[in-house]
Amino acid sequence: MTEWWRGGVIYQVYPRSFQDSNGDGIGDLPGIIARLDHIAGLGVDCIWLSPITQSPQADMGYDVSDYREVDRLFGSLQDFDSLVAQAHARGLKVIMDQVVSHSSDQHPWFQESRLNRTNHKADWYVWADPLPDGSPPNNWPAVFGGRAWEWNPTRGQYYMHNFLASQPDLNFHNPDVQDAVLDIMRFWLERGIDGFRLDTVNYYFHDKQLRSNPPNKIKSEHLAYAVNPYDMQEHVYSKSQPENVDFLRRVRSLLNEFPGATSVGEVGDSHKSVALMAEYTSGGDTLHMCYGFDFLGDDFTAAHFRTRIEQFFREGPDGWPCWSFSNHDVPRHVTRWAPHAEAQNALARQSAALVLSLKGSVCLYQGEELGLPETDLLFEELTDPRGIRFWPEDKGRDGCRTPIPWDGGSAPNGFTTGTPWLPVKSAQSVLNVATQNTDAGSTLAFYRAILAWRKTQPVLKTGDILFYDTAEPVLSFLRTEGNASLLCLFNLSAEPQQIKIGGLGPTTVLEPVSQNAALADDTLTLTANGYAFIPVSAGVTVASA
Repeated sequence: MTEWWRGGVIYQVYPRSFQDSNGDGIGDLPGIIARLDHIAGLGVDCIWLSPITQSPQADMGYDVSDYREVDRLFGSLQDFDSLVAQAHARGLKVIMDQVVSHSSDQHPWFQESRLNRTNHKADWYVWADPLPDGSPPNNWPAVFGGRAWEWNPTRGQYYMHNFLASQPDLNFHNPDVQDAVLDIMRFWLERGIDGFRLDTVNYYFHDKQLRSNPPNKIKSEHLAYAVNPYDMQEHVYSKSQPENVDFLRRVRSLLNEFPGATSVGEVGDSHKSVALMAEYTSGGDTLHMCYGFDFLGDDFTAAHFRTRIEQFFREGPDGWPCWSFSNHDVPRHVTRWAPHAEAQNALARQSAALVLSLKGSVCLYQGEELGLPETDLLFEELTDPRGIRFWPEDKGRDGCRTPIPWDGGSAPNGFTTGTPWLPVKSAQSVLNVATQNTDAGSTLAFYRAILAWRKTQPVLKTGDILFYDTAEPVLSFLRTEGNASLLCLFNLSAEPQQIKIGGLGPTTVLEPVSQNAALADDTLTLTANGYAFIPVSAGVTVASA
């Protein structure tokens, strides 16, 4: 079977916020089924389902209490089977979240493990004795605040949790845990899933010696102090351990039993994200793809994009990245990068053009095809534990998770007949699908057009990438494969830029999906957030005018 995932486009569905079918204000699987034509109509290859398995929902499904059951909020296993079948009938693959670095404290495994130090699951989680003064065994912090250790008086030990105290970390040093996790994956693969997005894939293993992390020597350029103490350490020992690679090989071996099945790992490490992405996808026997947070932050410079991509392919020449600009964990990119744009819709289009032309696979987040900005929420409207803890310096992740506005008129725009779990506000309501469907100049129409165009450009799926030394704010690179070469140029600013291009033929024209771009002889002018795609021959030169 062909490697459909290599250079493919994945569309992330956050089920809570996609479409509600029963009026409880929370999106569900039947709702997703009802909107499959919207996804298929975009021209993507695959759907990624954020967590749908049984959960107390302390972290919106990223705390699993039963890995083999669909949470009743979202439907049933039968609804899942129907979704996969109907997606396949439309030519769409389906992958799902596997949240296995930790479970819910309500999971039967943990309920048994916490009872004593001798039960069959006693070593399935990360337990440690206190120091002589009763304090935790080391200085590891939790991502959501406080220490990564919670006291359990029954065992007289601490257990580790990288996130909430209700999300205890599984002990991957125990082979039985690895086997159990692989059995869970097999269950879903046999049910017809096309692969997995592996949550926090570099958090699986911890340092067995429980050594304390050193301080973070990289200081934030944006804040005089850390909002979250987690950012004050370099997480040398609490995650990203070398033993992880062997387990990822076991995952790949399982996936290889199911032709066409794929994997994409989420790497969260502020110090070596790109290096881990490369390591975890190299050799042909590890993961198929990985993504990190390098393009999910505030940086929007040519140097930033270039250095990260060049580093990846330098450190993992046979590895494969999956690039994204937005997801359920970060503010939406049209809001993050607004300071570099003149108009929100122009930035939305430029961002799509850029991510779809980089070497690698692509993940689009629901709502970005509408150009949705981040939702501005009140404290009282928050549900995200991170936002509630660190407000207002960190408003959390609810702002990127508000429901999709489907219909015209007033909020919640057809998402639900009840009260939505998060509000649909006016800035999102006006960008509803129904209105954009009737506007040939809408962001939605553009996404459909550029995804269709990309399918006609094989060089963008698997071709090589070569960067040119143009000055900021111009990012320029060449995609090549065989005899095909496509020049890609982006003005990452609101100010006009000119670029000199040598070696163009007399009949050279811009691809029609180019925006705010004009070519006159050998000079390309890109106005605010303009970009251009130019079919060229080998030997072209590119320089800032």
